[in-house]
Amino acid sequence: MTGAADSTDTTEPATGTSRTPSRRSLIGWGGAGLALGAAAAGGAVAMTRTGDDVEPTAAESGAAVAFHGVHQAGISTPVQDRLHFAAFDVKTEDRAEFVQLLKDWTTAARRMTAGHAVGEGAYGGLAEAPPDDTGEALGLKPSRLTLTVGFGPSLFEKFGLADRRPEALVDLPQFAGDNLDKNRSGGDLCVQACADDPQVAVHAIRNLARIGFGKVVIRWSQLGFGKTSSTTPEAQTPRNLMGFKDGTRNIAGTESGRLKKFVWVDEKDGPGWMAGGSYLVARRIRMNIETWDRTSLQEQEDIFGRDKGEGAPVGKAKERDKPFLKAMKPDAHVRLAHPDSNHGATLLRRGYSFTDGTDGLGRLDAGLFFLAYQRDVREGFIPVQRSLATDALNEYIQHVGSAIFAIPPGVRDKDDWWGRALFSKDSKEA
Repeated sequence: MTGAADSTDTTEPATGTSRTPSRRSLIGWGGAGLALGAAAAGGAVAMTRTGDDVEPTAAESGAAVAFHGVHQAGISTPVQDRLHFAAFDVKTEDRAEFVQLLKDWTTAARRMTAGHAVGEGAYGGLAEAPPDDTGEALGLKPSRLTLTVGFGPSLFEKFGLADRRPEALVDLPQFAGDNLDKNRSGGDLCVQACADDPQVAVHAIRNLARIGFGKVVIRWSQLGFGKTSSTTPEAQTPRNLMGFKDGTRNIAGTESGRLKKFVWVDEKDGPGWMAGGSYLVARRIRMNIETWDRTSLQEQEDIFGRDKGEGAPVGKAKERDKPFLKAMKPDAHVRLAHPDSNHGATLLRRGYSFTDGTDGLGRLDAGLFFLAYQRDVREGFIPVQRSLATDALNEYIQHVGSAIFAIPPGVRDKDDWWGRALFSKDSKEA
């Protein structure tokens, strides 16, 4: 668990799409309805933005999160309760077809995050044609749904994009203790759907996969519950499945200075199309729950370097007291993950707990789906994870899935779309 307690960061705003005629409008059915719906979706957002931040009061109301912005939503945004994360492989070799898919996804995302159905909806259209929306979110609130899109290293092997791959989008090295399943790793694209209602999050991924049929296919996915980090100032720190508070020092969505320093890619970082974006590392971390549950309380607290009740660091009284790292055991998790032990490396974390049944041997398949955003993986996740090679917590966890993605900047307005700056060079797609 990289930085499960003390190496953390914040959240961010969203991206946009371009207006694209639906399947039905192309064959003459109800195009006017789509145009009106898209216009309504563009303005029907109840959550306001202050610069890069989301207004905290709106975060508690279940309102819609603004889709357009300098950064994608779902990073520094106040963390929602539920997650559906999906990695996709691209199957089409037609660049124009793939660009159109990104535009179609943006249009659908703009509508879903505003609480509207995709296209012309789930009913009321031609009975002989499949509906544009799958319908399971009908009647549900937006539930603060955010959709965050990223591009994996393998995407840059397609469509003549090799010279546009960012230097910071490195292939992650093998880390001590990794036991990675290739069927739960990698991907050309990712979509992170976060919402306070699990059905809303699942509906979003399902509809994007449906729109992408024949062009992309889901490589792997992960459902998450029980956020393990908070990006809201003064909010109660969540607990992970080991029972410890997780993400005490996480970057808050209102900390614009720390976001700029540790999360958002600057123009000088290069390439230009990534300015305002970030880099995401996703790791599926299996916890040996049964072994942990038989470990003494004292040993558990020594492993983390914090007490289990208050969450205070060793020798301190309160959770947010500054840790005295030398008071902790040399292999304590907090001591090894802390920025002071890693030349200041800081991650914005917004992971989730997961349980996926059993492993066939009577043990829970459970753990942490770790999500960390950063300005440069080479100065963030990689050095921190290498520092954790001697972490005492490694006896109880194992990294079994891994992926890295470049998260492009946000969708600025109704005419923008995910990845426009990446695909606009020497092309007419922009």
